[in-house]
Amino acid sequence: MDIRRAKEADLTAIVNIYNQSISSRMATADTEPVTIESRLDWYHNRSVNRPLWVATAEDEITGWLSLQNFYGRPAYAQTAEVSVYVATQYHHQGIASQLLEKAIAFCPQLQLTTLLGFVFAHNQPSINLFQNYGFTQWGNLPNVAVLDDRDCSLLILGLKITPG
Repeated sequence: MDIRRAKEADLTAIVNIYNQSISSRMATADTEPVTIESRLDWYHNRSVNRPLWVATAEDEITGWLSLQNFYGRPAYAQTAEVSVYVATQYHHQGIASQLLEKAIAFCPQLQLTTLLGFVFAHNQPSINLFQNYGFTQWGNLPNVAVLDDRDCSLLILGLKITPG
């Protein structure tokens, strides 16, 4: 497996992988598929210090991870939100782990000292993933989302990055 920075040509695969996660109601609060067009600004407005990486196997994109600004205020410049998605057929193969490992290792180069993950409380596989890399629960937003008439809580998982 290879992990590299995403290119605009990768957006089709990135969007397809994201859209695969919608129906499970486990990883996103989106309830309808997104389009490539709706993700163009998201892609083009990324800064150098907030990368979008893709994992590939035999030239196929198997998953992706993005770092994005948290809350958009200057005092939070050393904090990023991490999102990670893996194509359904590649679940449970360690791809999310490898992507998260790369992100954590790369944080000092990006001048990041804190990573945050926002995970539905019912998404135990993602909670386990983040906890395996030292994230702990920093917050709980009870019943802030409604998915298919079911109230869902959102956990905030955090990790302080220790320099090299």
